[in-house]
Amino acid sequence: MLTFEQFLADAADRGEAVNTLFEERLFGLVGVLHKITDTFTSHRIPHELIGGLAVLIYVEEANPEHTPLTRDVDLMVRRSDLERIKEAAAKDGFRFRHAAGVDMLIYGPAESAKNAVHLLFSGEKVRPNQTTPNPSIKPEHKHVHGKDVLVISIVDLIRMKLSSYRLKDQVHIKTMDAVGLITSDAEKTLTPELAARLKHVRETE
Repeated sequence: MLTFEQFLADAADRGEAVNTLFEERLFGLVGVLHKITDTFTSHRIPHELIGGLAVLIYVEEANPEHTPLTRDVDLMVRRSDLERIKEAAAKDGFRFRHAAGVDMLIYGPAESAKNAVHLLFSGEKVRPNQTTPNPSIKPEHKHVHGKDVLVISIVDLIRMKLSSYRLKDQVHIKTMDAVGLITSDAEKTLTPELAARLKHVRETE
């Protein structure tokens, strides 16, 4: 596995400037993502990356100057696969934990959410006030730090963010909109309520 020092050396060889504090944190997240992706892929467990890291990947492709910070690895899976997920993940150094209503897989020896993979379930709501249930799993392939990963489609990501509509979701919507990811075609897929939320975000400073 590529180390952070090797990553910095490769970037220097390419003449690229690196924000070391941002990139070191992102490098750690991507390392955890790669490891759990390997586990799920080898056991043929349907999944896709969602949340802030998915936003970061899409925004990075569109305009790296707007790349947002994120702290978490969030994966969408099927609840019917949960027992299989626990068993497969345990073989690769992940421990299942349920805390504060959240299911997660923690990697490494420390009991810390720093290296946690948060699990959300397709077809369910995370909170009762969520407008629509989470979508079905139909990911797109993205190449992230040298490895292929499965990422939620941009249209589903936009709808999830508008449905959840926490402050950080609204910030993510603003960022995706700023780099042109919320296209007219994407807007056509929104329900009237989600379209109204998008309008509100655009009108709010």
